[in-house]
Amino acid sequence: MQKIAFFFELRSFGVSTWFANKLGVRVTKVRLFFIYASFIGLGSPLILYLIMAFILENKHIFKFQRKAKTIWEL
Repeated sequence: MQKIAFFFELRSFGVSTWFANKLGVRVTKVRLFFIYASFIGLGSPLILYLIMAFILENKHIFKFQRKAKTIWEL
């Protein structure tokens, strides 16, 4: 049981940190949002959280190409 808890702590808590950094808010606010949304939405935000964890874990596959800056944008 402790191995399962360690696995989820190692893998899943990075999602909230990553998402908070992208949005520019504190991590605690993102975690509270997922907790409250899970109670209100009867667990459906958990699916969104798991999708985000999958994308974060495999972000080398989902790497988006950025356009190269032209000389006029420097």
